Amino acid sequence: MNIHARALKYFDTIRRCGSIREAARRLHVASSAVNRQLLQLEEEIGAPLFERMPGGLKLTAAGEAFSRHVISVLQDEQRLLAELDALKGIRRGEIKVISVEGLNANLLPAVLERMLTRYPTIKITVRSAGSAQTAQAVIDGDADVAIGFSLERSEALRQCAVGRFALGAIVPPAHPLAQSPQVSFAECARYPLILAGPELSIHHAMKPLIRNHKRPITVLLESASIELAKTLAIRGVGVAFQTRIGIEREVADGLLVHLPLKAPGRLLTELGVYVRAGRTLPPALDAFIRFVEDELEQRAAQEAAA
Repeated sequence: MNIHARALKYFDTIRRCGSIREAARRLHVASSAVNRQLLQLEEEIGAPLFERMPGGLKLTAAGEAFSRHVISVLQDEQRLLAELDALKGIRRGEIKVISVEGLNANLLPAVLERMLTRYPTIKITVRSAGSAQTAQAVIDGDADVAIGFSLERSEALRQCAVGRFALGAIVPPAHPLAQSPQVSFAECARYPLILAGPELSIHHAMKPLIRNHKRPITVLLESASIELAKTLAIRGVGVAFQTRIGIEREVADGLLVHLPLKAPGRLLTELGVYVRAGRTLPPALDAFIRFVEDELEQRAAQEAAA
């Protein structure tokens, strides 16, 4: 079903590609047809929507405003189709999820198992990125839902659910710090450190601790890979830092110990679920968000009890 003006879909594809030729290739139409639709749009609006730059097309101020309208219209079309299918007794739809890497180990598989067991005909695509990139993907309409740590507040985003988890040091059970119920950064800094890269929210959460520590520290590695930091911590190479989210199996198997950081109280970080502000959620997306919310509540309660 194609219930919206062709020009809107053409405009959105040009926006994503930054090129009329590439947009035409993806739409399987002639470049002249795409260009003609764009020119008609610009004539109706009374302003250019793109700047023609040497490296491609860039949205003008009018183009930015128009793009927000187009994203809303096209996402509302997805919602309408899902509702029409629901009226017919058909369960279908597609959900585009973007999340931080650490969720791939345990939390996201648990959510996807529940979602796909309940709604086996829903198509879900998942990709990973840093927290800032997850937010931008939702704002740009490239993803339906973002799950990330400590996202900056934005009028373009709506937070649908949140869990708060303690940021801590992770070490193997044989490490000298492993028997402590919680540790300070100063205690961790006596040992070689593995720090998160600036792409990760952990990097920014720990900045004040590092800045206020007046003694020299030994940083063995700075990386945007949670998996790499976790593996090196298991090997006893250095002290790494993260929440319990993403190391559930290693903690359960006795490979790692998670030690909450004192700063001066517990240092908490938010894991939130976000959609574009003002968007009406299709039934499948709403169901997915409810599953994530349930999982966050369970894990936050488990951590509080521990």
